[in-house]
Amino acid sequence: MHGLGNDFVLIEEDQLPPDVDLNELAKELCDRHFGIGADGLIIVAPPDDPNCDIQFKFYNNDGSRAEMCGNGIRCFARYVKDQGLTKRHEFRVETLAGPVIPHINPDTTVTVDMGRPFLSPETIPFKGTSESPVLNFPLDVEGAKLPISAVGMGNPHCIIFRHEVSQPLDFKVWGPKIEVHPMFPAKTNVEFCEVLDRGTIKVDVWERGVGPTMACGSGACAVAAAAILKGLADNKVAIQLPGGELIIQWNGKDNIFMTGPATYVFAGMFSYLDQPAGVHP
Repeated sequence: MHGLGNDFVLIEEDQLPPDVDLNELAKELCDRHFGIGADGLIIVAPPDDPNCDIQFKFYNNDGSRAEMCGNGIRCFARYVKDQGLTKRHEFRVETLAGPVIPHINPDTTVTVDMGRPFLSPETIPFKGTSESPVLNFPLDVEGAKLPISAVGMGNPHCIIFRHEVSQPLDFKVWGPKIEVHPMFPAKTNVEFCEVLDRGTIKVDVWERGVGPTMACGSGACAVAAAAILKGLADNKVAIQLPGGELIIQWNGKDNIFMTGPATYVFAGMFSYLDQPAGVHP
């Protein structure tokens, strides 16, 4: 499945061998030459939290586990509903970022209550300052002072508004440098943004553990939150990503809502074999 071109392999946990290493499985399945190919692996699992209906486990294509993925949670929600794992159009999902509540709309788009953005440095996490929210912080990147905003959406985001920097920034060059910046102890996603008007922002995304990506749902939420806090955008914002558009709504203090598509590509079988490294079926 994909959300605006951000693509995922989805597997139900009970279909996997009990001793499978999910970090290694993610790397194998997400390999675009030797596997299926995807930005991430989503595992549909029973909840550990009795207050949730189902559990979302997400792995980047480098095998690292991520707390949350906005495009992935929409695909997950539509899959869960379509497969009859729930009969409700709205349900409570357990994630490492906390409970998330998606709603399946009549047109099959999905609106997700993403919770409140994390704005204090310790919750993002960000080590550069104790001030909250983190807006216009001068981040030293190889001697260049870049004004950044930092927002957590269960995972960390570093937001750069292009009109605030004195030099053009190639996100494929600066993204990997900022991703591993020591001020972000859990690494970070990086969003490079162009404000087109108060209701529209164009964004390029460097995703933590993935690289350039067609879309990032949690990143779109983080960008909208930063823009609203800085007075650059209204409370309803269209975030234009390479793969398409997401609608983000936030009143500046409560939960943030994301609406966008979740699309099927194909379904099939994958034979998982425990083989030496570099040997594939």
